[in-house]
Amino acid sequence: MEQNTNAYRVEAVDRALVLLTLLAERGRLSVTEAAGELGVVPSTAHRLLSTLCHRDFAVRGDDRLYRPGAHSLSTGARTVPALPDRMRPHLESLYGAVNETVHLMVRTGTEVLFLDGIEGVRSLRVGLRIGVRMPAYRTSGGKAMLADLEPGAVEALHAGGLPPSANEKIGDLPALRRELDTVRRQGFGYNQDESEPGVTAIGASLGLVDGHHAALAVALPSVRAGSGGVEALAARLLRTCRDARRDVGGTDRPQRNDP
Repeated sequence: MEQNTNAYRVEAVDRALVLLTLLAERGRLSVTEAAGELGVVPSTAHRLLSTLCHRDFAVRGDDRLYRPGAHSLSTGARTVPALPDRMRPHLESLYGAVNETVHLMVRTGTEVLFLDGIEGVRSLRVGLRIGVRMPAYRTSGGKAMLADLEPGAVEALHAGGLPPSANEKIGDLPALRRELDTVRRQGFGYNQDESEPGVTAIGASLGLVDGHHAALAVALPSVRAGSGGVEALAARLLRTCRDARRDVGGTDRPQRNDP
């Protein structure tokens, strides 16, 4: 990319803006490509991209490529509509069917980021978490996305162990492995009082959409989460995810060896 010279430009800022432009134009970028465009060594390009990731302007995918992050996705600068915009009709369809709070989230490493959502209108309901980050293994959608990965990749992600939690349902890697085995069998993640007391959620993976590992989730007060109700919600959620994958090009199961 041709760069204009200006005596007043701050080099690091200029390079970061060049990277943001490249990400918006191309949709994905490797460290080698970034270094070549900037005329710097790969280690410098890696630091710049890592900084963009830290501020949610970029995200590193399972394929080691960088893509626009949550902030970039919300700017509307890309030719392809942002992920929340593309998923909004499916989010609205799910909400209309379940009449409970619904969320769209993406996984970045061991965490999930809630990108969009629609809050239920019942007097007793779960609030929105848009912009909130949480450990993936404590959320239903996060479990569903972790279950997409090979077991070795999940263990590599959590090589330092699981963060301490007041909830002891999943306290170590063996417990997480057992939980993800269950998720793989039933096709959706289930979270009861793990992310927040009194909240039950069901989440299903969309696979990789525009390079982002994404999921949809339904959240409701635990007092309304009887076994029959959960099964009905899960069936509707899985149907919505199948429709969404056909529409936006998600994959059923990424099965990435690299976390």
